[in-house]
Amino acid sequence: MTSRLITNVRVLDGTGREPFAGSVRVEGSRIAEVSAGAPLPPRPGEPVIDGRGAILMPGLIEPHAHLSFADVVSYELTRLPPEEHLLATIRNARTMLDSGYTSALSAAAAKPRLDVVVKREIDAGRLPGPRLLANGPEITVTGGLGDSNLLHLPYHETPTFCWVADGPDAIRRVCRLLAREGVDLLKLNLSGDLGTSAWSSELTPMSEAEVGAAMEVARARGLRVCAHCRSGDSVRMAVRHGIEIIYHANYCDEAALDALEAARDRVFVAPALGITYNLTQANGQWGITPERAVGFERELAASVETIGHMRARGIRVLPGGDYGFVYNPHGTYARDLWLFVKLLGFSPMETLVAATRLGGEIMGRPGELGLVKAGALADLLLVDGDPLADITILQDRSALRMIMKDGALHKAP
Repeated sequence: MTSRLITNVRVLDGTGREPFAGSVRVEGSRIAEVSAGAPLPPRPGEPVIDGRGAILMPGLIEPHAHLSFADVVSYELTRLPPEEHLLATIRNARTMLDSGYTSALSAAAAKPRLDVVVKREIDAGRLPGPRLLANGPEITVTGGLGDSNLLHLPYHETPTFCWVADGPDAIRRVCRLLAREGVDLLKLNLSGDLGTSAWSSELTPMSEAEVGAAMEVARARGLRVCAHCRSGDSVRMAVRHGIEIIYHANYCDEAALDALEAARDRVFVAPALGITYNLTQANGQWGITPERAVGFERELAASVETIGHMRARGIRVLPGGDYGFVYNPHGTYARDLWLFVKLLGFSPMETLVAATRLGGEIMGRPGELGLVKAGALADLLLVDGDPLADITILQDRSALRMIMKDGALHKAP
């Protein structure tokens, strides 16, 4: 087994411990040794990377990825032919890895098999990209988030970036089809939204029976489920049905917070503030009128208040999400780390723990991902500058001197 020694670094190990001077030995795809203080001696012929005092930290983890969202408005995703769409997804996978994100949990693909085929190519070593948990299209109901059909046009099952299905039997069929095609996850749009939805963010169009049908398939096939839940009712519904990954949760009332707290050992919340924040700053861009901007400002304020309550209750909250729209483009993922510090009051250390160690937990690999420790997977970044002093340094790709995934150098120092 080949080994590599990384020496003369300050190790930010993902646990919340302050950085310490040390060295790290990688063997194959895993970290073999971590030394604090006295450097590890190199073995005969072993390649050595001199970190020159830079920060060595775990690779970042994106909990709400949309690799196949092509930096366009949502209705344009349907217009992309599959061939061009696949190429865009491949480019986005590389961009994510170039940005220091070595793992990603998909929160939906814009077409049923895009995530699945790209994941297989990444796993086979034929494409550069993050370690990926693959999803299919978001599953919604008529009038729900993503149903942008027009009554006078011919109807198709997947006319948008979502799959529209009504009733338990239709939901069950969609879930079975996606399971057949090889997804790791299912995504349900329980609540409405301020975007492509006839139901507002505070309403919940998907029924208990429909959610139950999806969970029936998920449990039978061993799939995990994530859910778009802006309303308090949708959050409670998700927790009741055993959904563990909850996106947004902007309008949690006391009962929803109680439910999340009771399930905090199994539930993750990823608020995905990037889109909402950007749309409050639109200044007339992207067709966002001042009147529409007010709605996003209200949603952002509700999010900040709600997440403050979640933190006080010990609920796991992770940064990241919803990158891939024209107003929230790929390659800007680490801006969410800054939003956690700027808007939510997280310290830089808390933010980085959430983006690494907690990211490993949401990926289903606690102790293996998001940590710099012996036995963990060797997903590592070498960073010029101190992200604890300035979290925005992680938005600068040139500051990432080294990107390692599975012990292999994607970017050599």
